[in-house]
Amino acid sequence: MNLAPALTTDLSSPRVLAGRPVRPVGLGCMNLNHGYSGFLADEDAVTMVRTALDAGVDHVDTATLYGAGHNEEVVGRALGAHRQDVFLASKGGLTGGPDGGIDGRPETLRRQVDDSLRRLGTGFIDLYYLHRLDPDVPVEESAGALAEMVRAGKIGAYGLSEVSGATLERAHAVHPVAAVQNEYSLWTRNPEWGLLDACRRTGAALVAFSPVGRGFLTGAVRDPAALPPGDLRHRMPRFSAEHYPANLALLEPLRAEADRLGTTLAALSLAWVLAQGPDVLAIPGTRSAAHLAEDRSAEQVVLSAEDVARIGAIINQDTVHGHRYAAQQRASIDTEDEPAAPPQG
Repeated sequence: MNLAPALTTDLSSPRVLAGRPVRPVGLGCMNLNHGYSGFLADEDAVTMVRTALDAGVDHVDTATLYGAGHNEEVVGRALGAHRQDVFLASKGGLTGGPDGGIDGRPETLRRQVDDSLRRLGTGFIDLYYLHRLDPDVPVEESAGALAEMVRAGKIGAYGLSEVSGATLERAHAVHPVAAVQNEYSLWTRNPEWGLLDACRRTGAALVAFSPVGRGFLTGAVRDPAALPPGDLRHRMPRFSAEHYPANLALLEPLRAEADRLGTTLAALSLAWVLAQGPDVLAIPGTRSAAHLAEDRSAEQVVLSAEDVARIGAIINQDTVHGHRYAAQQRASIDTEDEPAAPPQG
């Protein structure tokens, strides 16, 4: 069953996440100290999170994986007395390691929820995601463990990350899934191949991570080869010397649209994600107060349905060059494959 598109022109009103209204644009905290480069010292990271809170951000997202738990500690310090004013999300079931460290066993998730609570310095996490589907553990078992944590009052709701619509519906049959956090942006359309429909059937929100394409859609990454050696984008095919020049050329027509609409590349890209429906939220990450303001300005961009279609035609799965992940990483995620093209003739 394909549901009707849920495009919306209202980008500024709060959206519902796990039963609570939050701003459409939240803050993803991964890049404070994990995955990318130019990490902030702890005090500066605390200041960055508090700057976001002072600016009106009310949805903050972290994970056990990030900085091997240190990200949660930093976020916990930053929230402090503001904890009750913030929708706090974290994730478990994925840690570092050569094999990705995926572990969705119930006993692991119970322990990781407790560890997250301790590191965050709180007695309650609003939303806790299974960070990756464990291929060796039925999702029903992982969902059951997180449902126990809901009943125990340790988490308010649970979600899934980087999963397909079919997996969402299996988990939802065990206990309602509040949200799915998948990569979604102009250049990553996987949620459109089944997940968005499944979210709308089950009532789950879609929380888009990397909504500005890991920095690509901001126009700031001119030469990926110049990124520091540890930056994860060196391992992503779209940023390779083979594919990046062709991808970079896509930004000029997108920039022309941003200029026409009186906004920036980053804000326009975020606005396009938010326009996909009132049940879609975005959690861009940033280490800059200026970029934070630019991200939040997406809520004020005015897009018509024609604008959304025009922008989406510039950058999409057919115009982008290269996979988003290398082969080994692709094997560890459970998201839909691109639909096969219809037969010709």
